[in-house]
Amino acid sequence: MIEDCRLIEFPQNGDERGHLVVVEGNQDIPFDIKRVFYIYGSDDSVIRGRHANYNTQFVLINVAGTSKVKVDDGRNQKIFNLDRPHIGIYLPKLVWKDMYDFSKDSVLLCLASEHYDANEYIRDYEEYLKIVRNQINE
Repeated sequence: MIEDCRLIEFPQNGDERGHLVVVEGNQDIPFDIKRVFYIYGSDDSVIRGRHANYNTQFVLINVAGTSKVKVDDGRNQKIFNLDRPHIGIYLPKLVWKDMYDFSKDSVLLCLASEHYDANEYIRDYEEYLKIVRNQINE
């Protein structure tokens, strides 16, 4: 699963007036966008996320400032730096994610493949490890 986590570079359009980045579902990212939210006002000591999702895929884009995302599939971990507003990270379902090291001006845009459903969140890491180990053994 961790090998499916990847950076996506979105085309930058612009001229002397500034830049424009367009992100379209099922074109620039591999799913239809059903939910959009953003995280801001977190300082560099805060860790957000700390969960996995049974069904939801995400693309995370730091549209302002910077942050880091640590992904974990129960066997491997990888850290991504989100430091440019035209770069996103694709996260498939069942990947544990921690977002952290937010700059003071960080605005982390989150595009999700599913509407919010609290029941599809895995918020306990030990439970997550059991779930992914069972899937590997199936």
